[in-house]
Formats: sequence, C-alpha cells, structure tokens
Amino acid sequence: MKRIILVAVVLLAASVDMQAQLVKFGIKGGLNYANQTGSDITINSGNYDKEAITSYHAGLVAEIKLTDGFSVQPELLYSTQGATYKYAATEFKKELGYLSIPVLAKFHLNKTVSLDLGPQASFLLSERKEFDVENAETFEFGVAGGLGFNITKNFFLQGRYVLGLTEASKEAEVKNSVVQVSAGFTF
Repeated sequence: MKRIILVAVVLLAASVDMQAQLVKFGIKGGLNYANQTGSDITINSGNYDKEAITSYHAGLVAEIKLTDGFSVQPELLYSTQGATYKYAATEFKKELGYLSIPVLAKFHLNKTVSLDLGPQASFLLSERKEFDVENAETFEFGVAGGLGFNITKNFFLQGRYVLGLTEASKEAEVKNSVVQVSAGFTF
C-alpha cells in the first residue's frame, strides 16, 4: 500500500512539473511608436499632416507550449496609440488608450528566436486629445507580427508591428499602426 501511495505521489509531482513547463505566465512592457494611417483629416478646409507619437504599453502575458517548435501567446495589454496632427501654426495631439488582446502564434525558429503572428482585438478605454471632438471608435481589430528573443530562460525581448484593420475614428478614415519594442519576464 505504501508503494502505491509513493508511486502515485511521484507521478502526480511529475505531472504537475510537466504542466508547469507547458504554460508560463509573465509581465511585459515597452515603448510604442504609433501613428494613424489613411486619409487626411480636414478641419475648416485645412488639411492636417499626421506625425507619429512615442507612448507605452504594459500588461500580462502567457505562453502555452503546444509542441517544441510552436506555442500560443495570449496577452492582455494597456497600450496608448494615436498621432500628432499639424496644420500651419496649429498642432494637436490625439492619444488613445486601449485594452489590447493579441493572440499570437509563436513559431520557434530556434531556442532563442521566434516569429510571432496573430490577430489583436482592442477596446478603447480612454481618449486624450487637445481639441473638443470625441470621435474615436470603441473597438479596433488588427493584425500583429514580429520577432521574439529569449535572452534567458525567463527574460525576453520582442519587436512587433501592429496594423489596425478597422477605422480608429468615426469622422475620418484613419487606422492605427504601431511599432512596439518590449521587454518581459516569465515565471
């Protein structure tokens, strides 16, 4: 009877250890270089030029290992995006805060580098601007692609481009685009 209990405990411990290796959780954060692409915004017959803004993103990450060369990485991020608009002496900045949920397929090229591709859904949480128009769409859908680098077993770096596929504004045909550089830690 003692042997059966001992074997059961050893098998249970091995199973828990194997499950822990299949799913890793962590945190990440980094810089955004964001802009809005699409048609120009015209206000009072003035055509505004768009310039990128530097902002940030931070949140939670999980990696679910399915095979040695493939895993799925869902994330829950707060990400700020937008642009600066300029016309003659007039300039205003539009910054949108999103709860972004990318779900990326990670193709591990080797033990260090992975190719990350997948969809991203974003929900508008805040709209900060230097003018009196609230015209941002509350939902955005996009695609993300980039590279991941495992520096150590638990520390990683990522570079990613996210292209919005749906309109970011109710009044102009603009879409968000953002380059993200991240650092993160899994445990």
